[in-house]
Amino acid sequence: MWRSLWRSIDRFSPQYFKYLLNELREIKVVDRSNREFAIDILQSVVEVVTYGDKHDPMIFEYFMEYQVMAEFLRILKISKKSRIEGPLLQYLSIMIQNIESDHAIYYCFSNGYINSIIMHSFTFEEGDLASYYVSFLRAVSSKVNRDTLCLLVRIEREDVVSFPLYSEALKFAQHGEKMIQTAVRALTLNIYNVSDELVYHFITTPPVSKYFSDLMQNIREQCLHVDSILQAEEETFPSGRTKKLHAETEKVVDDLYYLKDLLSVGESQLSRSVLQNLLSFLVLPVFLPLPQLENSGSSPSVVTSLYIVSRLVQIISGKSFINLVTTVMLYPYIELDMKNFTRANGADESGNADSFASYVSQLGGFVFTNPEVLGSETMSGSKYIEILMSCTSLDDGSMSIVEDDQCTKRGGILSYILSDNPCVMLASLFLLFILMDSKDLHYMFVRIIESHVMVEAKLIDALLKVFISRSEGSVQMQLETGWLFRNMLALKMLHLNDGAIILFKTSYQQSHEQFQKELDGCWFDYIPDTLKDEWESCRKALGESSNKKDPVFALELAIHQQRNNGYTGSSSSVAWQKMVDAVKVYVLHIHLKAFILKLDLPGKPIPDLADGPAESGTRRTSDHWSANFGSEIPLGSAFPCRIAFSNAGIRDIYVIPVARGKSGKLLLMEKHPFRTQRGVVIAIAPLAGLCPKIDDDHPTWLHLQIREFDKKSKVGRTEACLSKKTNQVSDGRWTLGFPNAETCMAARAMIVDERTKQRSFVEKQISPLHQYDTIELLADN
Repeated sequence: MWRSLWRSIDRFSPQYFKYLLNELREIKVVDRSNREFAIDILQSVVEVVTYGDKHDPMIFEYFMEYQVMAEFLRILKISKKSRIEGPLLQYLSIMIQNIESDHAIYYCFSNGYINSIIMHSFTFEEGDLASYYVSFLRAVSSKVNRDTLCLLVRIEREDVVSFPLYSEALKFAQHGEKMIQTAVRALTLNIYNVSDELVYHFITTPPVSKYFSDLMQNIREQCLHVDSILQAEEETFPSGRTKKLHAETEKVVDDLYYLKDLLSVGESQLSRSVLQNLLSFLVLPVFLPLPQLENSGSSPSVVTSLYIVSRLVQIISGKSFINLVTTVMLYPYIELDMKNFTRANGADESGNADSFASYVSQLGGFVFTNPEVLGSETMSGSKYIEILMSCTSLDDGSMSIVEDDQCTKRGGILSYILSDNPCVMLASLFLLFILMDSKDLHYMFVRIIESHVMVEAKLIDALLKVFISRSEGSVQMQLETGWLFRNMLALKMLHLNDGAIILFKTSYQQSHEQFQKELDGCWFDYIPDTLKDEWESCRKALGESSNKKDPVFALELAIHQQRNNGYTGSSSSVAWQKMVDAVKVYVLHIHLKAFILKLDLPGKPIPDLADGPAESGTRRTSDHWSANFGSEIPLGSAFPCRIAFSNAGIRDIYVIPVARGKSGKLLLMEKHPFRTQRGVVIAIAPLAGLCPKIDDDHPTWLHLQIREFDKKSKVGRTEACLSKKTNQVSDGRWTLGFPNAETCMAARAMIVDERTKQRSFVEKQISPLHQYDTIELLADN
């Protein structure tokens, strides 16, 4: 009957709304037979309420009179396997989200109806009910403020003892669906931003506060998963370990940004709880493995842990957090530096050292006052700092390890910087630079890092040894080491001594020799363009800020270390990568040398030389240089030869090499059937990669290696339908048969001659780089 009235009554009128509510009250049970009818009524009720909130106050009067929220709850309770829960929660969410009147929201939250719906016994295994439920919770949280919050909590003796909206939402915090996780986190932030002291006490008190430790533990488990990727076989991940690594670290980064949002709320109780768990689970175990901090089960590797701490510092920042992390990292140096500072500057400066000690102690006191964090015994900030100071440096600069229950198995940042594992060394150094670049770092910590850690570890020599010991394929290691090396040189107190100069010269010479070898390779014609690209890329990479640089490079390097670092195979794709890598490393050394010598490098490393005509005694025309597949061109000085085709046997062809500037190609032509002095191009191959070789047993056969790899499209570059016509060898070779040995030798000589001219042009174009090879480095630079 109600459907017929739809046409005669204004569907947004109070009368129609009253009619809908009466129809809703008539429903005594919801099952499959009347499920659709009930859903239609609920949808219509929500539409009218949303309209009335903005346009007709009378509708809201009926809303209160008929206790619509109670009706929604009743429908939920009388549902018998009708699966109406999802649509009901969806319409409730829509209604709450769209109501703008404070009075209406206050009424919706009154009388405990919202809490009763939240606490209803749902069966979440069925369909998408979990998504509807969490969306409903999020919608409610979006309307929570200081006035409505009290309607959703139960208070006894001035303490919050029940908060269903928050407690039930946390049950979905680790749900498998990302959208549900995101909704839960948005809900928590909505609640935290209300800034209610009683609620803060509730959420930071056990057992509810376990949410924060669970969050940190989940991040640790993700780190362990990252470790499993680092240790896995390459075949385990069909799309590649590096791609999988990036996907997993992005999940970790999402969690860290959520931690930043939590700390951005600005409430001291919440911040303390988050910082306590954050430091306890993610920072302290890395640098201060005290017995109290050890957890059962596995811990992330050093490289992964350093990655997490670096990401934390980049994302979260803030004075308290930055200086707390630095305190943990530099615990062996703090007391020593304060003593040396006072000794060097006299009594007048002792106040600064005392002030710094007080500041560090206050940092510890701010966080470490909760028994849950460091065990059953509450540890004050002063006691915490005392434990840190119990392992300090002696006056002679050596490390002093105190033999007690709390000072075992500790190495701190220095042990990582001096690690034989270059991934660990680079990751720990990168973390130091992030801290030093932070505007929130206390100036005394900067002093300690510059005057003790950097100098004591002899890092310049360590970094240069990574350069010297590099193996083929470890280009990324060189680039990351170069970034750190340049930043080390930027520190005013660090200079290159004679030993460091020798190490850098050796590394530079190695890079230059490898670069020169590529002039004999099959991609020398692309060296000028690659130089231009890598010159700008290197400039940007070396100047990149530590806060913008992704520390995931350390994890990538850990994967690369496990691989065979050498270049395997002799294909053109492998040769291309070798050439690009050689250019990268050589350009990197030029930039570093210029930085050492304080030289200004030009924006372009080499001039743009126009491709001029080849200086050759042989006859060439512009037709040859511009020829494409199918072009008709003069045969000129082309050599006659033969090649086997799969479908037509032996065919007579002509071959001629053409070089112009840095470009070069070999043309294969068939004689035109009517114009005897002209030919039709049937195939083109890059001249630089041919490597012509006369067969040892058949002096009339000339073998040519064809460069198939294309650096852009990664497909074959041979411009012909050779896959259909020619018996190609699988490694991309052509074999040409000439009338006699003399003609074969002459054809090879012409190819070599044209290739030599092409190379000479490339050498001329890159000759400006030689000026950097001849500049001497001196120890006082």
